[in-house]
Amino acid sequence: MSCSNSDIKKSACILCSINCGLEIQTGGRDGRELLKIKGDSDNESSQGYLCNKAARLNYYQMSDDRINTPLRRTSDGNYEAVDWDTAIREVAAGLQKIKQKYGGEKILFVGGGGQGNHLGGLYSDGLQKALGIKYRTNALAQEKTGEFWVAGKMFGGGPHGDFENAEVSVFIGKNPWQSHGFPQARKILKEISKDPRRSMVVLDPCATDTAKLADFHLQLKPGTDAWCISALIATIIQEGLEDKEFITKHTAGYEKIESHFAQIPIAEYAAICELDEDLIRQTARRIATAESTSVFEDLGVQQNINSTLNSYLQRIMWVITGNFAKKGGNNIAISLMSVSDASKGDLASAGKKKSKASKVSPVLGSKVIIGLLPCNEIADEILTDHPDRFRAAIIESSNPVHSYTNSKKMKQAMEALEFSVVIDVAMTETAREASYVLPAASAYEKHECVFFQLEFPRNFFQLRQPIVEPLAGTLPEPEIHTRLIEELGFLNSFHVKLLAAAAKLHRKLFAALFFILLAIKPDIMKVISSLLYRSLGPSLKKGESAAAAPFWGLCHQFVRKNYQYAKNAGFTGSQWQSGEKMFETLISSPSGFVFTQSNDYEDSWRRMRQPNKRIQLYIDELFPKACALDTDLLKPSEDFPFVLTAGQRRAETSNTIIRDASWDKKSKIASLYIHSNDARSLLLEDGDNVKITTKTGVAKTYIEINDTQRPGFISLPNGVGIDFVPQGGNTMRIGVAVNELTATEDKDFFAGTPWHKYVPAKLEKIA
Repeated sequence: MSCSNSDIKKSACILCSINCGLEIQTGGRDGRELLKIKGDSDNESSQGYLCNKAARLNYYQMSDDRINTPLRRTSDGNYEAVDWDTAIREVAAGLQKIKQKYGGEKILFVGGGGQGNHLGGLYSDGLQKALGIKYRTNALAQEKTGEFWVAGKMFGGGPHGDFENAEVSVFIGKNPWQSHGFPQARKILKEISKDPRRSMVVLDPCATDTAKLADFHLQLKPGTDAWCISALIATIIQEGLEDKEFITKHTAGYEKIESHFAQIPIAEYAAICELDEDLIRQTARRIATAESTSVFEDLGVQQNINSTLNSYLQRIMWVITGNFAKKGGNNIAISLMSVSDASKGDLASAGKKKSKASKVSPVLGSKVIIGLLPCNEIADEILTDHPDRFRAAIIESSNPVHSYTNSKKMKQAMEALEFSVVIDVAMTETAREASYVLPAASAYEKHECVFFQLEFPRNFFQLRQPIVEPLAGTLPEPEIHTRLIEELGFLNSFHVKLLAAAAKLHRKLFAALFFILLAIKPDIMKVISSLLYRSLGPSLKKGESAAAAPFWGLCHQFVRKNYQYAKNAGFTGSQWQSGEKMFETLISSPSGFVFTQSNDYEDSWRRMRQPNKRIQLYIDELFPKACALDTDLLKPSEDFPFVLTAGQRRAETSNTIIRDASWDKKSKIASLYIHSNDARSLLLEDGDNVKITTKTGVAKTYIEINDTQRPGFISLPNGVGIDFVPQGGNTMRIGVAVNELTATEDKDFFAGTPWHKYVPAKLEKIA
């Protein structure tokens, strides 16, 4: 089928958190294929920029293991197709039965949107409240919860680096050349590397693509990041390079931490990291004397020893050098909808007092951060006879049987649940264990969005529009959740009809009636998104944007709280007019729009939620750990002499929503990277087959000798090891499912995040 320019649609990539704008030529089979993909120059965030990974999106869109009918598990363990009415009725009844027998808190919610698909979360929130669900988790709890907690404790908000303008950019366990993390990452990295006035610092055991561009690569021993960052802080303090005026004016608790870093033996810490002391000192001087420094930490330290402590230490480093609330420094952005609020279940707060989320998990008593249980521990919360264990689960756009630590144990946990429902695009490893599977439309067949707005001084939002017809038999998540809410009896049809009639007449009449109803029936706030979807939604552009109806409330709420920022972005007039303009712009801008603009980097101080507007340098839950770093965990074992990174970002990998790996014509994605010295000691040559053994599992693959690795350090790629079943074919697995090799007990002491980047392993040659 040939394509014309009329087949080119605006959308965005969904393979990382940056979500670059796309222009996609559609056509092919049923007109639903993504035939040609390029960057969208009209997108004000990415401005036409695009990396190589988006070219594979058709393997997601047209995957052979997509589901096109609701499925019900039979007594023999197989599945049978059922119609949507039957599925909704039986799923609602199954969840209601668990609620009545054990209480809604015994139902766990997992997921709620993939990397670039958050719109369904506005609706699943209502379903959770209708069922009385108290506990949830998602991918953020694999790595980000410790960082979020530290940022909240120190700043009352989440600062993000201004790498476009920074004189010094520091990447800790981060390889933005492959994992991005800020708009136009590769372009900016190239600009930094070519500018003699700017510098790049990388802390990473691997000579990544980013590290190869760096002026200072601290190729430290795996797991020693806390010692390295402590040595950098110590150099700054011991050489008198801290910004004393900034510390005095803007921080609290410096006097409690200074003496510790002032007496750190830098040479000893450098030796622990297996780094040259002079390199550490030179790096610290460059950071401290720069006009501006931005820092980015990522999975390399967040899924490693001392994860939350590393998040704390790196912030101390750039705070004491005065790199907050300034151009090229670290600044606090404003989101249209906070990701952390979404995790807490505060999607429809609308000025109401927020309920306190549970602080610890029901069985293990683990810390719940931003409303999320540690993903790492879900299996252990289920596989027990504890009376408060989870009895059921709703799993949306998530694949814990593949993606969570010790996936074999997670499979057992799914089998132990009394009831489970999976809402997903494909028949995932987790879906194969569920009581019911409900098929969702793909990210390109429905309205979608993301809530990762981290830029400063302006923020950008894009409501993506469907660019192809949905696969027959599927429904978008807003419709699925709303139907379940209706079946549970939490959406009053009279209220819907009354509001829908008002919406057809005039938006102001709708608003007046809506707020009267809210005052009379405050419980409707629990399902506000579905209420707006059914009432306001049909009046929006002949119903095409019905799923966007909750943004009407979000836009008005945003303007009330941030009127000046919205006005700076062009949304002028009264608060009502500004909110209406923002909403209309949101639903009619396929390439997205700028919804907030700050004219002053000092605004970051106003966005801090610390009551005294002072950055808290002393955290009593973490600082004692900084004073008592334990080297015992770094000692190699005779049984497991290697350190394995279980999930490395490479040019060949993205994430597991692309289940069909047939695009990998050169069979590169499955290899295990190993240093040449280690290969020689094991009598291995390029391409040899090896067996990898950890305390939880065994896997087999082939090696690629690659001296970007340190000796003793091996790595397997992320995003592979999927059990893919092509139409009419047998199950195919390309690469290693790395979470068959990880252990639930190996986790951060504070946030419970897993040590995927520090897995003791043994390697043997297979004849």
